[in-house]
Amino acid sequence: MTQNKLRLGVNIDHVATLRNARGGAYPDPIRAALLAVEAGADGITAHLREDRRHIVDSDIDGLMDVLTKPLNFEMAATEEMQTIALRHKPHAVCVVPEKREERTTEGGLDVARDESRLAAFIAPLREAGSRVSMFIEADADQIQASARIGAAVVELHTGTYCDLHAEGNFTARDAELEKLREGAALAHSLGLEVHAGHGLTYDTVTPIAAMPEVVELNIGHFLMGEAVFRGLGPAIAEMRRLMDEARA
Repeated sequence: MTQNKLRLGVNIDHVATLRNARGGAYPDPIRAALLAVEAGADGITAHLREDRRHIVDSDIDGLMDVLTKPLNFEMAATEEMQTIALRHKPHAVCVVPEKREERTTEGGLDVARDESRLAAFIAPLREAGSRVSMFIEADADQIQASARIGAAVVELHTGTYCDLHAEGNFTARDAELEKLREGAALAHSLGLEVHAGHGLTYDTVTPIAAMPEVVELNIGHFLMGEAVFRGLGPAIAEMRRLMDEARA
């Protein structure tokens, strides 16, 4: 059985990027999270990177204190991040690959290669009550490994699809889109909840939102960029409209 209502998780990382560029307190990512919820976000995503390049520990503290919608806590599979997640016990934890030199997350986590360690890593998070998601490519081996280690959710990486669309390489884009469709169907058949995200825009969201197995999209950088021009509320409302139309 698939879910018709599609949830929107808004990632507020890059409000913190802008704040940190100046070194002050503004703009406040917690305020952005509250505005996003008011505009129709079903949850908030925040990635606490090891180098604290955008979200910092006090942001997570503040989000846990004030949010009335679920927090999706993105993190690398490190002991430090596990300790922080276990202290806060957020609604959801999304385990992502992380490299210090990258500008943004580059591709999915290799669960199949690191299956034993990741199974042990997520076990206490599951026991603490957080829904654990693995951020992966729409690859059968990675999906099956995520199911084996006990993850509740997979978030399929849509960045390659979005990059190919932006480059105008539509043949390769459509092949990547088919790979995402097949991955979503496989994950759903294995009992995994299916999310998707990375790089989605108004121009690319519709085919992903139309996949019946997908129950949540996590979108951040594009919405923060659009907010500069049209305001955060209207930017989110337009994304929500496109998602709902695709699902209808």
